[in-house]
Amino acid sequence: MNASSPHLQSHYVDPTQQAESAKLGMWVFLLTEILMFGGLFVAYAVFRAWNPDMFVQAHKALDVRMGTVNTFVLITSSLTMALSIYFIQNNDRDRSATFLLATFLLAATFMVVKYFEYSHKFHLGQFPGRYYTYTGIEGTNPHLFFSIYFVMTGLHGLHVLIGMGLIAWLLARLRRRDFSADYYTPMEMVGLFWHLVDIIWIFLFPLLYLIG
Repeated sequence: MNASSPHLQSHYVDPTQQAESAKLGMWVFLLTEILMFGGLFVAYAVFRAWNPDMFVQAHKALDVRMGTVNTFVLITSSLTMALSIYFIQNNDRDRSATFLLATFLLAATFMVVKYFEYSHKFHLGQFPGRYYTYTGIEGTNPHLFFSIYFVMTGLHGLHVLIGMGLIAWLLARLRRRDFSADYYTPMEMVGLFWHLVDIIWIFLFPLLYLIG
């Protein structure tokens, strides 16, 4: 992005300063996201320490195959997002759009799998609170595990949906030819957000599905 670029905001000295400021702001935002999920991870650790046997028994009610599929889907989506940014850096809008669309479809696949997983749990009565009626788990307070499960995976799923909205926005802007090798900062920022979403799931999957 040169100094005369229409994307350069008036309050920045040059394009480099604008890009670095955007990255700094994004990293600060991602830090707050890490702190938020970090609090949930602490809650998980505390409740598991208090109820180790129940957590081991309760996790067996989760579908490891669905969790594994979603892990593969999100890891692949990180690759397609990175490739989308790589191709726009090389001024190849068509391939960039193709991989960005692939990222969107993989995110949608993740949510579809999660929908079927949630639906099955609702059917079995594993939703926490007054709706919890499941009796197939030994130990006391098994609803605690599912409370943590739904809060953590539900918040993560919300982030996936937000990411899908941002990716759709990027696709629309790519179609308008807003991005090029000279200017692709929004794609980098969304890419950072999407990689965080993937990394959080990589922690959630073993903690919830493989703890036994």
